[in-house]
Amino acid sequence: MAVFVALGAFLMTLAGGWTAQRVTDRRHLVLGLAGGLMLGVVGLDLLPEALEAAGREIHGVPAAFLLFVAGFLLAHLVERLLAGRRAAHGGAEHDHHRAPEVGLTAAAAMVGHSAMDGVAIGASFQVGGGMGTAVALAVIAHDFADGFNTFTLASLYGNARRKAYAMLFADAVAPVAGAAAASFVHIPTSVLGGYLGLFGGVLLYLAAAEILPEAHHAHPARSTLLCTVAGVLFIWLVVGAMA
Repeated sequence: MAVFVALGAFLMTLAGGWTAQRVTDRRHLVLGLAGGLMLGVVGLDLLPEALEAAGREIHGVPAAFLLFVAGFLLAHLVERLLAGRRAAHGGAEHDHHRAPEVGLTAAAAMVGHSAMDGVAIGASFQVGGGMGTAVALAVIAHDFADGFNTFTLASLYGNARRKAYAMLFADAVAPVAGAAAASFVHIPTSVLGGYLGLFGGVLLYLAAAEILPEAHHAHPARSTLLCTVAGVLFIWLVVGAMA
C-alpha cells in the first residue's frame, strides 16, 4: 500500500518539474517561487523535524542546528571551490562563475530528501492506515515543490536540459524507492535528524545566496516578491495539514 501511495508522489514530482520548465518566459517568477518554497521547506519542515529527531545537544547546542550551520558552510565552500576552479580554466564571466556541479549536487540532495519522504510514508503505514494516509497526502503535496526545485536547481547552474530531466526523474522515483526500502531497512532516528539538519543548511544557502538574488537581479518586481511569499505560505499549509 505504501509503494502504491508513493506513486502519487512520483506523479506530483514530475508535475512540479514540468511546471518549472514550462514557464521559462517568466524565469524571475519561477526563481522567486522556488526560493520561497525552499525557505518554507527549511524553516517550517526540515528544521523542526531535524530538532525532534536528532534530540541530543553538543556543547550546549542542538546537534541538528550544528549540522544545519555545517551544511550552510559546506555549500558555500563547495560552490567557491568549484567556481574558482572553473574561473581558473577560463569560465565565462557572464556565468558569474557558476559551477554546474553545484546545481547537480543540490539536485542530488533533493533526491535524497525525497527518498526520506518515501521512508516516512512506509514507516507511517506500519503505524496504521490513518497515519499513513495523512503523511502520504502531505508528502504528495510537498513533492510538487520538490520537483519544481529539483529542475530549477539543476538548470539554474547551466546544466544541459537532459541532466535536469534526469535529476527530476530520479527525484520522482526516490519516494517510491524510499517507501519500498522502509519495509526492509530501519534508519536510526538520530541519523535521519542529522541528515535533515545538514540538508536544511545546504538548501538555505542556495535559496538565500543564489536563487533569490538571481530572481531579483534582472527583474526586481513586486510580483517576484509575492511569488516568494506564496511559496512560503504553500509549505506552511502543507506542514499544517501534516500536524
